Amino acid sequence: MFIPYRLLAALLICALPTSPLVATAGPIVNDVTQINPIEVDQVAVPTTIDEVRTLIRTHRGPISIGGGHFSMGGQTASEHTLHLDMRGLNHVVTFSPESKTITVEAGITWRAIQEVIDRSNLSLKIMQSYSNFTVGGSLSVNVHGRYVGQGPLIGSVRSIKVVLADGQLVEASPTERPELFFGCIGGYGGLGVIVEATLNLADNQKVERLVDRMPVTAYRDYFVRQIKPSKTAIFHNGDIYPPDYNQVVAITWASTDKSVTVEDRLMPKQNQYPLDQLASYWLSEMPLGKSLRQHVIDPLRLRGDAVVWRNYEASYDVHQLEPPSRESSTYVLEEYFVPVQRFDEFVPKMAEIFTRYDANILNVSIRHATPDRGSLMAWAREEVFAFVIYYKQGTRPHEKTAVGIWTRELIDAVLSVGGTYYLPYQLHATEDQFHRAYPRVAEWFNLKQRLDPENRFRNKLWDKYYHPTMAAVSSVAQPSVVTPSAEDIKKNSAH
Repeated sequence: MFIPYRLLAALLICALPTSPLVATAGPIVNDVTQINPIEVDQVAVPTTIDEVRTLIRTHRGPISIGGGHFSMGGQTASEHTLHLDMRGLNHVVTFSPESKTITVEAGITWRAIQEVIDRSNLSLKIMQSYSNFTVGGSLSVNVHGRYVGQGPLIGSVRSIKVVLADGQLVEASPTERPELFFGCIGGYGGLGVIVEATLNLADNQKVERLVDRMPVTAYRDYFVRQIKPSKTAIFHNGDIYPPDYNQVVAITWASTDKSVTVEDRLMPKQNQYPLDQLASYWLSEMPLGKSLRQHVIDPLRLRGDAVVWRNYEASYDVHQLEPPSRESSTYVLEEYFVPVQRFDEFVPKMAEIFTRYDANILNVSIRHATPDRGSLMAWAREEVFAFVIYYKQGTRPHEKTAVGIWTRELIDAVLSVGGTYYLPYQLHATEDQFHRAYPRVAEWFNLKQRLDPENRFRNKLWDKYYHPTMAAVSSVAQPSVVTPSAEDIKKNSAH
């Protein structure tokens, strides 16, 4: 498919070094958009947890952490750091089909996990729609997917292991070192290196595609009345069609006993997706491309019956979205979280901004998430709709500047309805917007000050918003972390 459902958040592209540990000095780490090159001093590819600990203990300078290479604003690199490429830490540690749990190293991809658990007819409980991302990167940004009745990834995590700034290896869970657990998941690599995670699994099921079309003004009530209470809905998203932003196609995958129409249990791996590239070009560049999608391409793509395995629908390849070149233009994501009851208030604000700036929006995908009552940097502090914005922009300086202007307006719009924005993308937000969007940021910074007083773990997000001196001063007057209550932990686990 050529229209993205989710391209989350996770990490940056960098060349693999020839040494198993340290590459030559001065490599460039760049994110998938190719518009944020960052020169680091070295790139290390540890293959064991002990190697991670040794690197942290012996390296005297700052450290950055990368994995799946899909963040879009420098969230996994900073200038003149030792960059830890975690993709060498990619093994299954333990797998228990009986208890429906799996423990994995942080550099493993979701696809690699799927290839193991599918043999036992199990599936991941929560992940993003694309399976190329690493587990550590996904944890660091606390991703979500299209799962009905679920919230962010943290809701499926039993525990994590983290290497701290002094090289100490510690385990954290909602009940053991909860401040570390709720700080590191969604912590963007600033508190420590996540090296291992134990995840809850779900049953693999056959799912049937159901398609509904409606005005955008009817979508909220449709979701609340038909999708949210459904006992069979597994995946769901609604796509708002640009350039008018007044129509939605709602796609639900519901459990079924029908025979599959696709025999593959996982999507076959491919090296190239020329038809997807052509479709994306047509949508973004041709005068009637977006209308053609709404009235011709999608009706053809979504026609007929479709019954697949849950793992198949969860194993999309992000390379489907990769254009032939990103030299003069590139594809980028943003995401905004809106309280469910204020959906109809946000949509016209969003549409007006996109129209006024003639933003080249390819798709707006709507997801739903239940509350995250634990994470310090929770983006779903209440039940929310997520608006995943997929757009095309030029790479010249004035084109980057233009995107920053409408992005800041969109952030103000979502804040005006009590929502927030997602942090794995371009760092256009002002410091004031950042603090307004994440009210527990002072606790997060104070935890950083305690765990990493020398500010060893860095990336461009932390470089822009974290000021160690200010954090040290504020920590005197404020408690370090407000630990969630037992009731909150129970509610979070239930989701």
